[in-house]
Amino acid sequence: MKYYTRLVLPLLVTLILGFSKIFYGDVSKEWVGIWSYLPHFNTILIICGLSWCLFVLLKVMKKIFIKQYDISKEDNLKARKVLTQINMLVKIGNFLIVLLAIGLILISFESVRKVGVGFFASAGIAGIIIGFSAQKAIGTLIAGIQIAFTQPFRLEDAVVVEGEWGWIEEINLNYIVVRIWDLRRLVLPTTYFLETPFQNWTRTSADLLGSVFLYTDYTIPFEELRKELDRILETTPLWDKKVKVLQVSDAKEHTVETRILVSAKNSPTAWDLRVFVREKMIEFIQKNYPESLPKTRVEMIQKDMRN
Repeated sequence: MKYYTRLVLPLLVTLILGFSKIFYGDVSKEWVGIWSYLPHFNTILIICGLSWCLFVLLKVMKKIFIKQYDISKEDNLKARKVLTQINMLVKIGNFLIVLLAIGLILISFESVRKVGVGFFASAGIAGIIIGFSAQKAIGTLIAGIQIAFTQPFRLEDAVVVEGEWGWIEEINLNYIVVRIWDLRRLVLPTTYFLETPFQNWTRTSADLLGSVFLYTDYTIPFEELRKELDRILETTPLWDKKVKVLQVSDAKEHTVETRILVSAKNSPTAWDLRVFVREKMIEFIQKNYPESLPKTRVEMIQKDMRN
């Protein structure tokens, strides 16, 4: 019930304003000077009070829905999906409430109502002008609504945008905030994600495959590398025990390229696992097969100088 108590104050203020309008409704006709504007000011306050109630109501409903989903869990895909939709719907709702409140306040002025009649009479021309001038803003708003429902990404999804790796931190109607791995923030318009390709590493699940490339001489024993990889993975909790592969992925002029694939439960863990495996494999080669490190061969031909 503690969420609903937040509605008490805005409802109380709005009810007091409403009853006061009824109380001095007939008396206000006799008021002159600045006091004659009091009824109209009271109407504006009632509209603001109702808007306040709607803002708080949306916030309370959001709290109730979010309470059912724990985003801190390891398997939080569904929670992030629902939280993303709720956040976007609340932002859209707040925007519409503000728009409606401003419209009602403007209509409450007699002079604005008269102008409004002429405005709607020429709505065709005005609509075209406003449409062209607000094209970008409206496009951004529609893009935000699209993202809320199609969800190409969700809150805390791991993404790669503009060559940077990070997590979706905020989703707003007109911009998205990406928290980069080094704690910088990349702010991008919502239209960017509908018009530009980007990588989403946690679209359907959080687990990822990490790759490690080693470059060695042709003399390296691959079976020994596989045994060492098994030993390394068994000693670390970073590996989720799903995928471990060591394959020769390329043979170049001077070196052999070996690719290691390992799996982890999420993107930060996959990064740490890749770094760990790379370090340990290099140490193993340095210690046990130093002659198999990359080298350049030079053949010396001794010519007969007697002639």
